Amino acid sequence: MIGAVILGAGESRRMGTQKLLLEISGKPMLEWVINSFKGVVDEIVVVLGHNPDVIIPLLERLGVKWTVNADYFDGMVTSVKKGLEILKEFDAVFVALGDQPLIEVDFLKKAIETWKSGAKIVCPIFKGKKGHPVLFDRSLFDEILALGKDQFLRDVIHRHREDLRTIEAGEWSITDIDTPEGLEAFKRKF
Repeated sequence: MIGAVILGAGESRRMGTQKLLLEISGKPMLEWVINSFKGVVDEIVVVLGHNPDVIIPLLERLGVKWTVNADYFDGMVTSVKKGLEILKEFDAVFVALGDQPLIEVDFLKKAIETWKSGAKIVCPIFKGKKGHPVLFDRSLFDEILALGKDQFLRDVIHRHREDLRTIEAGEWSITDIDTPEGLEAFKRKF
């Protein structure tokens, strides 16, 4: 089984408001991310942190599992671990950002096929820049769960770079939206 951990625990400081609920073409940003994974993976878990009560109603409406990371301020890896703990029996898990509304379903399907052919890590790349979502094989879960709060997923990726496969993706599919200016640029494009 394939799962997805969607990270949504941050404070959205640069945006100045809860960015995951900002509407894009009539839907909250986070809903776009969730919809990319629906029908592609077997289970989705959204990891919340800062002010979770404002996002929970959306997740309940969408029928998506969620968990709260009380230690979200200790870094993104704590949220990854919180979500992965729920999906640790799965065969592979995507780690995605909740502020990437244009994740390509085609990329997700290609990533799964690449994983099935033996890759342990699969990520999108655009003009040499790697991004999220990243698909991790179950054989790496224990190593991810053992990361300290001052470590990063990229540390695991670097240690297993021979098992990494990249798939070309569009610029906006790997772009996360962090600022009001970024949101406006995104809206102008789409």
